[in-house]
Amino acid sequence: MKATSLGRGLLQLVDLPTPRPKAGQLLLDVKRCGICGSDLHSRLHGDDLADALELCGYPRYMRSDQDIVMGHEIYGEVAEHGPWTSDKLKPGTPVVTIPLIRSGRQVDGLGLSAHAPGGYAEQVVVQESLTLPVPNGLRPDVAALTEPMAVAWHAVNRAETTRKDTAIVLGCGPVGLAVISVLKARGVATVVASDYSAGRRALARNCGADIVVDPAVESPWATAPAARNGFRATMPEEYNDGIDAMEKMARLPMPWWTTWRALEKVGATTPKRPVVFECVGVPGMLDGVLAAAPLHSRVVVVGVCMGADTIRPSLAINKEIDVRFVVGYTPLEFRDTLHALADGSLDASHLVTGKVGLAGVPQAFTALNDPETHAKILIDPAIGSEQIATT
Repeated sequence: MKATSLGRGLLQLVDLPTPRPKAGQLLLDVKRCGICGSDLHSRLHGDDLADALELCGYPRYMRSDQDIVMGHEIYGEVAEHGPWTSDKLKPGTPVVTIPLIRSGRQVDGLGLSAHAPGGYAEQVVVQESLTLPVPNGLRPDVAALTEPMAVAWHAVNRAETTRKDTAIVLGCGPVGLAVISVLKARGVATVVASDYSAGRRALARNCGADIVVDPAVESPWATAPAARNGFRATMPEEYNDGIDAMEKMARLPMPWWTTWRALEKVGATTPKRPVVFECVGVPGMLDGVLAAAPLHSRVVVVGVCMGADTIRPSLAINKEIDVRFVVGYTPLEFRDTLHALADGSLDASHLVTGKVGLAGVPQAFTALNDPETHAKILIDPAIGSEQIATT
């Protein structure tokens, strides 16, 4: 089969043996595979992440001295069953898959390990138990977005976002755009999107962002909804509010702590705060968020910073900022994302900006380094040209 292989930072079209499914596995004909931002970073910084994942007990993440077939955002059709499969997914069934594969008790990430070739290929082996049929009528270009949209679905779940929250999305690459789309699908009233790229800001508007900010011109923290919602920007503001409240309660005929407990029960003492999604993932970004975000912000880190970074914990401590890190999704979140795409309640139609064949993957990687050119490019192995087709 044809595949695009990465080795020592170089992407090239190669011929590889057709993979064979083992017990509990399926062979798919790849129809689409998304190029993920983590693929771009792993091409250059995979060794840094591999070192970190060794500390997490996984020593098989891709390294620069290995030949890797990347690709974990996979949409395909069932071609063959391995031994001990259920045969519920008949040959020709269109499917998407959670990109993990298991041999014995060893689990590897598809497209992220030399031991688990991914979807930058004409065919790929996947785990049957993690593979879902695509509901009838869902277009291949949209079905292929199930995996990255599930990442955003999980991030919004982890944020415990409500409709009344103000959500601030920093970075409008594919991850940020997916988060914006999920937030609006959940009915979040106010979504602020921030990106230096005019092209990405335009895509953020198309995905439903209510306010779009160029951080070179305007701070996302200084937007009108933040001011109306009463977020506290500085510690003295909070202390003054507390002293004012104590002085008012001192005038009441009951003990101040009785009043405080009553207000606490109805949520009146809960600080107002935004939910912030950090979707950039470069060194210095998180510390900048801790320095600039209002007090009591909930910060959800979605962007993957693959190298070392430095933060000042005292910023988060003194502001009582809640920082949550996210990765992946649950099988239920993956399934719910797929069906939300299929029934139209989740709109991801604006994310895909181009398609390319296997031979054009190097050009696609170059194009994706320019935020004004493309956001999400899908690989279609049936395309013979090296040129990127704009969608």
